[in-house]
Amino acid sequence: MAASASIGSFRVGDGEKPLLIAGPCVVESEDLTLSIADTIARLPIAREFHFVFKASYLKDNRSSGESFRGLGIDEGLRILEKVRTRVGCPVLSDVHDVGEVAAAAATVDVIQIPAFLSRQTSLIEAAAATGKPLNIKKGQFLAPEDMSNVVEKARASGARDLLLTERGTSFGYHDLVVDFRGFARMRAVGCPVIFDVTHSLQRPGGLGTASGGEPALAAMMARAAAAVPVDGLFIETHPNPSQAKSDAASMLPLDQLPRLLEDVVRVFAAARGARS
Repeated sequence: MAASASIGSFRVGDGEKPLLIAGPCVVESEDLTLSIADTIARLPIAREFHFVFKASYLKDNRSSGESFRGLGIDEGLRILEKVRTRVGCPVLSDVHDVGEVAAAAATVDVIQIPAFLSRQTSLIEAAAATGKPLNIKKGQFLAPEDMSNVVEKARASGARDLLLTERGTSFGYHDLVVDFRGFARMRAVGCPVIFDVTHSLQRPGGLGTASGGEPALAAMMARAAAAVPVDGLFIETHPNPSQAKSDAASMLPLDQLPRLLEDVVRVFAAARGARS
């Protein structure tokens, strides 16, 4: 089934360049955020992708009340606006409440609905009504085909450009699994499908007051998804994950990103050649 969406001047899906949504979990500081965005954008291999920079201005889904939640919506969005201006790439961030939507829509190019909020009708309706492209993450508790209801809500409220992102399904306690059949089932809804590499390798709450993760498996999982092929990858990355203020245990070290992307480009090309 045809499935494509527009983000600014480029299209995603239906044989277009794969999408790369990448950046740190959260906006930690202006200098670090700009540095990460610029580093990714300047990678020679990044030219093989449509690149959208990702960072959350606020992290509301925290294991502990003491966990870092961001610099606040005003400062976070100001920094994301600076990324767009200086680096020249579209930016994405997630919204958590209807009251955030207008401010986010005034700044970001893509609004993201977090997985835990993928059934929140009022939030989806408000985000869709902005006319911005939406990236809706499949809830860890939903079957892939259940996303058809989510898409119907968004389209009924005016959304035209929709991406669906797989980030794993809850498998008992502190673990997630990825059912690769789900990519085909979600794409049948008529939306490009993105694979969230690093969140799929999380161990939610696995460290007690924080989530664990297995980023060493990121390249393997990214190659597997590229073989489907999916329409793009979502990767959280940081120059020093152990010092990151959020998702330290699951983010990919930034210096490992080029090799991962080089590998998946070859797999994408082979998979698309086999399918055509």
